[in-house]
Amino acid sequence: MDKRRLLSLTRQAIETYKMIEEGDRIAVGLSGGKDSLTLLIALAELQKFYPKHFQLMGITCDVGFPGMDFSPVAELCRSLNIPYDIVHTQIAEIVFNRHKDQRPCSLCAKLRKGALYTRLQELGFNKIAYAHNKDDFLETALMSLIYEGRFYAFPPVTPLARSGITVIRPMMFVPEKSVATFVQKQQLSVVKNACPVDGATTRAYAKRLLEQINRENPGAKDRILTAIQNAKLEDWI
Repeated sequence: MDKRRLLSLTRQAIETYKMIEEGDRIAVGLSGGKDSLTLLIALAELQKFYPKHFQLMGITCDVGFPGMDFSPVAELCRSLNIPYDIVHTQIAEIVFNRHKDQRPCSLCAKLRKGALYTRLQELGFNKIAYAHNKDDFLETALMSLIYEGRFYAFPPVTPLARSGITVIRPMMFVPEKSVATFVQKQQLSVVKNACPVDGATTRAYAKRLLEQINRENPGAKDRILTAIQNAKLEDWI
């Protein structure tokens, strides 16, 4: 995938679901993975010509795993002339040592979001962009069907009344394989995830299952996303 195609799909999502308004101050959640780095580049490029003016910054929640080096993320932000902030936490200690009986991914996500939203309130930012790609939406829907008995997917836009922050997901039309190709072409330095359960979660299982479904039924991913969009899910705007 080239940059033009990335911008086209990103803008399509933004305009379909009215993700950006004039004067927005948007933080991009940067884990250092391929998706978040791609989203940062897409929004930085879009900022140059998009009719609605908005500010950008990058933000990372450091959960405290040893060996996590976010210097490549900081360098990318510098090259794009985008401010960058790291929120240092002890979430890894809390999740894996103090609360071993709880689901680590769910607790970690909750604590990370809390830390990020608190920091964004301090900085005066009103939106945070997460880099969930098309496959993430599909995997979430599949997991909800299998494990929860309901039809659910990430909303493209989620206003959080308590924090005053709105979550947006501008990469919802961008396939994961296209992201991988883009990162390779751009020669981006990806930060390796040091989480001990990375790749061993129910999401990893859903990813493998979804790939099998699409191999055996070409175009299934596109049809599932269409079904999600047409389902009029309660928390979609």
